[in-house]
Amino acid sequence: MHPLSVVTAQSLVQVAQRATDLDASVTFYRDVLGGQFLGKFDPPGLALVALGGVRLLLEADASSATLYFRVDDLDAAYQNLRQQQHVKLEDAPHLVHRDDAGQFGARGEEEWMAFLRDPAGNLIGLVERRRVG
Repeated sequence: MHPLSVVTAQSLVQVAQRATDLDASVTFYRDVLGGQFLGKFDPPGLALVALGGVRLLLEADASSATLYFRVDDLDAAYQNLRQQQHVKLEDAPHLVHRDDAGQFGARGEEEWMAFLRDPAGNLIGLVERRRVG
């Protein structure tokens, strides 16, 4: 535990994300990003989807956030998303950072990202760590 911390947070459990159309957002996070639908509660107008061990709370009153998801093959993921008519891609896979110091993983790996939008316009990042050489 850090000496100045009041609580020791162990893991991220849930993130709230704005969803202007609850059904469209559930479909996106379940069918496009492979999440597990946990339930819809209407009223009050929210839904939960599990993604990578974290619950995503979708509701109209939530703030917008940028969510980043690790993928094994960013180029393949991007090509699959290009085939989906309802997916709004922001940009193609590109190098964001070369980790020469090994600060975020293995020394010398590169971090590549591509971005898309969910049905409410929230930014979604797809991330792949790549070994160089």
